[in-house]
Amino acid sequence: MQIKTTNIQSPLAVLLLIAPFFLWGTAMVAMKGVIPHTTPLFMAGVRLVPAGVLVLVAATMMGRPQPKSWAAWLWISLFALVDGALFQGFLAEGLVRTGAGLGSVMIDSQPLAVALLSGLLFGEVIGLWGWLGLGFGVLGISLIGLPDQWIFTLFQGGSLTLDMSLQQLFQSGEWLMLLASLSMAVGTVMIRYVTRYADPVMATGWHMIIGGLPLFGLSGIWESQQWVNIDVSGWAALAYSTLFGSAIAYGLFFYFASSGNLTSLSSLTFLTPVFALLFGNLFLSEVLSPLQWVGVSLTLVSIYLINQREVISQKLQSIFQQPAEIESQNRVVASMNPSEPILDNSDSVTLAQIPVKLQEPEAEMLSNR
Repeated sequence: MQIKTTNIQSPLAVLLLIAPFFLWGTAMVAMKGVIPHTTPLFMAGVRLVPAGVLVLVAATMMGRPQPKSWAAWLWISLFALVDGALFQGFLAEGLVRTGAGLGSVMIDSQPLAVALLSGLLFGEVIGLWGWLGLGFGVLGISLIGLPDQWIFTLFQGGSLTLDMSLQQLFQSGEWLMLLASLSMAVGTVMIRYVTRYADPVMATGWHMIIGGLPLFGLSGIWESQQWVNIDVSGWAALAYSTLFGSAIAYGLFFYFASSGNLTSLSSLTFLTPVFALLFGNLFLSEVLSPLQWVGVSLTLVSIYLINQREVISQKLQSIFQQPAEIESQNRVVASMNPSEPILDNSDSVTLAQIPVKLQEPEAEMLSNR
């Protein structure tokens, strides 16, 4: 089954396409809830390795082929480093110092990088409305992710000291989320190269395992008491993040990324913080400022513009082309009889009004009747 992101018609296809972003958003809330009882690198490893095993088991049952060539394993290993170890590592460390909804928003600034890379490497057309949507998305993420004090200071004509700004940014953990975002963007683009040599589902499972093992190794070196304080609800949250937030979500996402339009698919990532903010407020009592809610609204506008950019462009093109086509028809009619004035757009043309010059034999025949 192939589901193109630019031509979604089936309700089931729509649900499958949105599912990864819903699962990622809710998994962020589950991970944030268990963070106080565990360590970030251990949690990142738990989210990857068991999920990778589940994906491999499912792929084997589906009869998908294992990677065979050295090129396949090389690309899977690079994919594992970028989208597995770096992405999950930065995400888990950043989540310690930021909220689930806010962290999700910062990570989901990656569609801009995906759009740039996809246009450069694969020739995907972004267009005016796509760029406008990406601009709204980045603006919305900035309003949500940057401290309100920064924005109000800039609007009031004040200035920020570099030392205070960097110190506040690094302490908040947003910079780690931006690094996670960049890692995810590069990983999204890399899947196109990975699938040239390996099955996308198999590659997804192996990249989780290969990328998660270094996280466990670093956790053993730098962290302690990783699972001592985890209670039943904590293990349930980790299980949800592993099964739904990783195995199912990653499997669906990279399957779509291997065949669909990367810019359109990646733009749907803006849905993730919406789900994270909603459930973060519901379960963790996370509250956003009015300025941050404006940012959320802008991200929703950006999703519509990016994913409907072709439809919007075609509608506008048809609107502006219609008067030109009518004018062209009028000129054709006028050319048949130069003595007649050119009709304007408000005139209607009927067959009876079109002058027809009969040939001489035809005219003589009619006159004899």
